[in-house]
Amino acid sequence: MAIRIGYKASAEQFGPRELLDLAVEAERTGLDVVAVSDHFQPWRHKGGHAPNALVWLGALAQATERVVIGTSVLTPTLRYEPAIVAQAFGTLGVLAPGRVFLGVGTGESLNETPATGAEFPGAKERRRRLAEAVSLIERLWREERVDFEGEYYATRRATVYDRPEEPVPIFIAASGPLAAKLAGRAGDGFISTSGKDPALYRELTANLAEGAEKAGRDPRAIRRMIEIKVSYDRDAEAAFESCKVWSALGLSHEQKAGVEDPVEMERLADENAHEAHRRFIVSSDPDEVIEQIMPYVELGFEDLILHAPGDDQRRFLDQFAADVLPALREEAGRRAGSA
Repeated sequence: MAIRIGYKASAEQFGPRELLDLAVEAERTGLDVVAVSDHFQPWRHKGGHAPNALVWLGALAQATERVVIGTSVLTPTLRYEPAIVAQAFGTLGVLAPGRVFLGVGTGESLNETPATGAEFPGAKERRRRLAEAVSLIERLWREERVDFEGEYYATRRATVYDRPEEPVPIFIAASGPLAAKLAGRAGDGFISTSGKDPALYRELTANLAEGAEKAGRDPRAIRRMIEIKVSYDRDAEAAFESCKVWSALGLSHEQKAGVEDPVEMERLADENAHEAHRRFIVSSDPDEVIEQIMPYVELGFEDLILHAPGDDQRRFLDQFAADVLPALREEAGRRAGSA
């Protein structure tokens, strides 16, 4: 599969109009994909944003011509009923045929509990909900009238009337082995994030392949996407300082687990601002950036989604496009061909 390089549209950081302008700029600079986060509440209370991803993607579909667009990621199990997600992405697929993917995951309490008032389920239930939701969405895209009675969801003579000729591909996010097996069994693609132990990625890709093979599928047909946290700037100090706005990413799973209030998340993040850069590739050297991205290509990731942390995203896009992008495409293509 051909390498695609994309832009992470951080809805937690920018309001809807500015984020749309940045996504259009990403297309102009030559990037191939725009993946938007889907938050009901942001990581930071002061200055944070949370535009509705479904509405925003409709605007993006009309504002762009070429880039592939989708969510990284949306949770189709709690705030959203799966049938509504199927309807929304069916419409989006008609508006931008061949340019849409649906990225899904099991969710975070930060987004789901405040919006629903319901207790956030444990990991096992969230995986079961996600598997059932994906199955229902796929049926609604392929069948005319769907009667569905699952463990968590039900439909009665449901029809999605507006949908593209080819169903929208579903990418399943996984940070653990069981979710990776689900992506292998049921996903058209798999989503991961950078900056973790290399052994984890090997485990995830092995479980992805195992899940696919047990379902009689070819693992090589499942597209692999990774959000790569990269702070590149010609000014090395600026690259380092830009990471601090995303200090929540430096928190451990244990520190973040169960935090439902952006005010509390912001407090925890600010206490750990000195750790923010550890999740990012931070550099003013284009060759260094490329070399630190290559291990993900060698692991088989084909969609490289750049998550830049700074407030001046145009500066990042312009500098990255001029200094890094051409050589990154060439080297990623070469290493993917030899992997």
